[in-house]
Amino acid sequence: MVEVQERAERELDRIGPVLTDLGRLFTDAGEEIALVGGTVRDALLGRLTSDLDLTTSARPDAVERLVAGWADAVWDIGKEFGTIGCRKGAWTIEITTYRSEAYDADSRKPTVAYGDTLEGDLGRRDFTVNAMALRLPQREFADPFGGIVDLAHQVVRTPGTPEDSFSDDPLRMMRAARFAAQLGFAVAPEVVAAMTAMAERIEIISAERVRDELVKLVCATYPRRGLALLVETGLAARVLPELPALALERDEHHRHKDVYEHTLTVLEQAIDLEDRLPGEGPDFVARFASLMHDVGKPRTRRFQGDGTVTFHHHDVVGAKMTRKRMKALRFSNDTTDAVCRLVELHLRFHGYGDGEWTDAAVRRYVRDAGDQLERLHVLTRADCTTRNRRKAERLRRTYDDLEARIARLAEQEELESIRPDLDGNQIMEILGVGPGRAVGEAYRFLLELRMDHGPMAPEAAEAALREWWAARP
Repeated sequence: MVEVQERAERELDRIGPVLTDLGRLFTDAGEEIALVGGTVRDALLGRLTSDLDLTTSARPDAVERLVAGWADAVWDIGKEFGTIGCRKGAWTIEITTYRSEAYDADSRKPTVAYGDTLEGDLGRRDFTVNAMALRLPQREFADPFGGIVDLAHQVVRTPGTPEDSFSDDPLRMMRAARFAAQLGFAVAPEVVAAMTAMAERIEIISAERVRDELVKLVCATYPRRGLALLVETGLAARVLPELPALALERDEHHRHKDVYEHTLTVLEQAIDLEDRLPGEGPDFVARFASLMHDVGKPRTRRFQGDGTVTFHHHDVVGAKMTRKRMKALRFSNDTTDAVCRLVELHLRFHGYGDGEWTDAAVRRYVRDAGDQLERLHVLTRADCTTRNRRKAERLRRTYDDLEARIARLAEQEELESIRPDLDGNQIMEILGVGPGRAVGEAYRFLLELRMDHGPMAPEAAEAALREWWAARP
């Protein structure tokens, strides 16, 4: 415990001037203010970021006036919920009036009532590890619910009864799973029991809020923990039913894998391969595609006469199911399109065999993957979960070979932007036609020609186009 406190002091010293300034600014005005919630938790964990959360006795209008002359910038986007945001140097700060939130039985939005004490504000927070505060400017630690002990023991627990907490805001049930995924903490048995008993309450929460929690969970350090908890408690059946549906009953001869466990393993293996992707940090599209890549299997499972099991076309069916779910969760079209393309293409590589694909087939693989090619590499590699080392090594070598061929062709041709050798204007001029269906058909003919034979000289492409046009019925 002493080590935790010493680590927190080191972290807090980094923002000492900001804390001191804010503390004096508010206390001189007769108001209380305290560093609170996740900021205090992260300071105790030694992972403080540039985002600071504070709570105060001052009402939003007063907060806005107090920080107006001190902060570099001020915004009131969250004012309706008692929050004023501002920026001071490198720090992004949110200051929220003491409050309590509750949901009516059928409401999707919280009603906000302002509180009068710090202790009351802490009591309405989701978990004990987020119900700690540091009074400013004196840095007096407030922990009425034992959050520092739960932090030391790595347990997610609610300040009051979990039933009361989840009644106030049912989204906290998903947040419990998210914290397990982010921090690697265990969730207290009474919290798990309440999540299970109250799972149906999640249905009053808006799709957007559920989506945002799901994204945070999937992008966490230990997403498998959080996802398993959602499945165990029945929450997944209500927000992502495709996931628990993967827990198929195995046939008596155990001739196919546990698809649910396979999926979670693919997700973890995709995470291990994220350093292959551009950018920094978790890649939601690659992770969610890994999670959804086999969701079509339950609908396509067929038992053969010899006892074997097939899942024909589960890639196409899974892509359609994924699109429907992501639309229901209000994901953007771009994110949905990216994930669905990966789900639909995740089996394509298995037609490669031992390298029998022609260059034309490799070009089509690149064209169909489009800007998701690097993620498709990750998903395809992660999808190998066999315990047969020889088979796994063979698959790895084969995919290495495919990537090498893609790289060689890319040096010779601009694979990422494959276009016919003649554009639409040239097609119309050569054929003497105006815009219309014929131009589109000609364009597609030339694109297939480009795929099969690689780049062609304009004269050769024109000759092929004229021959195709003359033979056209």
